[in-house]
Parts: sequence; C-alpha cells; structure tokens
Amino acid sequence: MSALEGPSAFGKAVKAVVLTLCCAVVVVPFAGIVSTSLATREDVTNAGGFVLIPRSISFDAYHAILSGGVVTRATLVSLFVTAVGTLLSLTATTLLAYGLSRRGTLLHRPFLLMVLMPLLFTPGIIPSYLMVKSLGLLDSYWSLILPVLVNVFNVIVLRAFFMELPGEIIDSARVDGAGDGLILWRIVLPMSKAVLAVIALFYAVAYWNSFFSALLYLNDTAKWPLQLVLRTYVVNQSQLGVDQLGSGADLPPAEAVQMAILVLSIIPVLLVYPFVQRHFTKGVLIGAVKG
Repeated sequence: MSALEGPSAFGKAVKAVVLTLCCAVVVVPFAGIVSTSLATREDVTNAGGFVLIPRSISFDAYHAILSGGVVTRATLVSLFVTAVGTLLSLTATTLLAYGLSRRGTLLHRPFLLMVLMPLLFTPGIIPSYLMVKSLGLLDSYWSLILPVLVNVFNVIVLRAFFMELPGEIIDSARVDGAGDGLILWRIVLPMSKAVLAVIALFYAVAYWNSFFSALLYLNDTAKWPLQLVLRTYVVNQSQLGVDQLGSGADLPPAEAVQMAILVLSIIPVLLVYPFVQRHFTKGVLIGAVKG
C-alpha cells in the first residue's frame, strides 16, 4: 500500500474501536454522575451508590441543594467571584499587555522583566498568606480575586497578539489625534475579540474552579464558594444535614445529593464554552504562534 492511499478497512475499524473506548471512558462516568443525581433512593440503594440508568427520575436532590441552604449560597458566591474576577482580570491583563506591547515606552524593559519574574520565582503559600493578611483581606471575597488578578501566561499571549496588529492602522489613528486610550478602545479591542474571548474563558474557568484560595483565606463558612463546598461534602464525604440544605423534607440519598452538587459545579462551564468555542482555536493560535 502506497503512502498516498487511505487507511485499510482494518485500520479504520481499529480507529473506530479506540475512539469508541475513549469516548466511553469520558461519557460513562459523567452519565453515571447525572443519573445518580436524578435517581430515587430505591435506585441508589439497589445500585450500590452509583446509578448508570435510573428506573425513575427524581429531582429531589436538586430541590434539596437549591432550597436556600449552604449550596445555594455557595453557588451565588462563586457566580459573584467569577463574574467580578473575570471582568477585573481581563481589564488589568488587557491594559498591562497593551502597555508592554508598545516598544519604546518609558521603562518598557524593566516592567516587562518584572512581569515575567513570577514565571521563574513563584511566591510560596506562607508569603502569600502573610501578604493577604497584612492587607486586611482575610475572610473577604477580595482575597479570592486580588491575589490572582493577573496571570502572566495570559499577559504574554495577549501581548504577543497586540504586537502583531498592523502598525499602520495605529499610526494613522495617532496622526489623526487619537490618544492611546482611544486607540485601545476603538481600534485594538475590536480587532482582538477572539483572543479576548479566550483569555476571558481562561480566567472564568480558573475563578469558578478555584477552591484553594478559599481554603486558605476564608474562615467563615457562609462565604465559601461552591468548589470548597464540593470538596468538603463530596471529596471528603462530609454529610449535609437538613439545616445545611435548607430543606425541611426528608433528605434524598447522600450519593444523589453529592452528585447533584457535582453536576451543579459543571453546568456553568458547559453553558459558556459553546459560545466561546468558535473563538478558542483562533485566539490561542494567533496569540501563541505569532508571539
């Protein structure tokens, strides 16, 4: 068989089997998580705690976790931190990357080296905690945002993209009397929608999935984000009581409640990703390859 010929029937069959197995490894556990969250107590008991195909559907677990208890409050906290953090991080990253992309500006190289320094020397947990404590941010939502406001990798990607924008357009706008702020707002940002969408997705997913900062800086359980609740009551197998769920009815099976919390933590990313997917490949390749 020559190199220009397509794969044989046997090769196609092997690829199909391998792809089917890979998809099954991903889909079956996720389907089991969703099914267990929708299963009745009888189905959970008969299946030994993990239901793949429930005989009947019950939304009692979702009703329990969304009845105003700790999970509902944690979900609102995560939504607030993700929305505010993503907006502030994207703004700070854009301004910093655009400033560093303009060669010849005052102290350009020292500022660039200072930004790149965290890639080589990462601060430890204790210095970070002492810094947050000295700023009075303990038990504050800002402790989940400000210490991770700017990601150096995102700055590098965005800076590389800004440096490859046509200089003639920016120079002509400057000749017409436009300042840096107007050029950034009216010219640079509209031309950077793809890479900005990708950077925003990176930040949003990072904020939504973060739990370690909350574990370090938040002592008040009422301020816990959803991921820390997920870690406490799902990973560590702690039991959720009626007072914590905010539901006066009989509690659903613990396994169903845990899987419902897990599904709730996944839904926002699944909802946002399809809208950003068309920009994802283009934004990453433009920001990385051109740099």
